[in-house]
Amino acid sequence: MTLWNSRISIVYNTVIHIYFFMKLTILNDNSAGPKFLATHGLSFYIQDDVNILFDAGPDNTFLENAKRLILNIKPDFTVLSHGHWDHGNGLIYAPSNMLVYHPACFNKRYSKVKNIYVGLNSNEVELANKFKLSPSKSPLKLSQTVTFLGEIPRTTNFEAKQTDFIGSDGNPDFIPDDSAIVISTKDGLVIISGCAHAGICNTIEYAIKVTGENKINAVFGGFHLKTDGEQTQKTITYLKKHNIEKACPSHCTSLPALSEFYKVFKQPQVLTGNYYTF
Repeated sequence: MTLWNSRISIVYNTVIHIYFFMKLTILNDNSAGPKFLATHGLSFYIQDDVNILFDAGPDNTFLENAKRLILNIKPDFTVLSHGHWDHGNGLIYAPSNMLVYHPACFNKRYSKVKNIYVGLNSNEVELANKFKLSPSKSPLKLSQTVTFLGEIPRTTNFEAKQTDFIGSDGNPDFIPDDSAIVISTKDGLVIISGCAHAGICNTIEYAIKVTGENKINAVFGGFHLKTDGEQTQKTITYLKKHNIEKACPSHCTSLPALSEFYKVFKQPQVLTGNYYTF
């Protein structure tokens, strides 16, 4: 399935491949760089052959940081990685465009421990007044180089086996809407997750399957790893096996896991205000 212009599609079908300069800007993450703001949440801005706002954090912090970066936010698409407040409550402040998301993003969900509501404040009807809605469980090609992965299959034997959340029916909520985007660059895939509730290795496996590309340049976003235990170590082993040099976990990845990743990959901490080019 595709949403990009049919005229571009004609060109794409007649050219082997065109890679665009890609820039990833951190508009909000849990930790702030000098002169920037940070709240618990995630919002990235991707500039490639299309511009994409990937998550909007919990409030309008991403817009304030964009101003400080002198960055004019004009996304062709806004992509919601999953339906948690710290990724999607800022949508009401985002520019109007097309909103891409898994249809389960608007499920009512709660913290298992404290029974606190952790879903989105807005519903689909409200957001339909602002955005053109494009829900999809299937992979969705947003441009020549960018793909929304949709629902990610959970195939590894060490990820997505437990959850901290419950649904409105009281049953465990494994966040089936968790998704990511993948960008094809001249040096391989760049994969960006929101929280990787489906597992970051499962996310990578699906990105490879959907794109047909095996070389991975970088992986960014929340990895949802809390300790330096077995899952973290198996994840590091998996990333090393795939020769991934730029492993840049942030947001919902806790300090013990971040420390283990730094020991192996030596990537500086992801901070609000940082940007990366590919």
